Amino acid sequence: MNHRTDWMALLSGVLFVVLGILVVTRAITDWVVLVGVLLLGLAFAGLVAIIARGFRGK
Repeated sequence: MNHRTDWMALLSGVLFVVLGILVVTRAITDWVVLVGVLLLGLAFAGLVAIIARGFRGK
């Protein structure tokens, strides 16, 4: 049985893992930059999910 990829969940999960690594390694120390990257990443994931849904025909 095949399942369609949930792009929003996949990209959001990758985003949170990467941001977690960056915070733990102290590559990002400014919380304003962190929030900005988070919002841009979630916006990108949402855009990809909308485009993918359009190609599927839903």
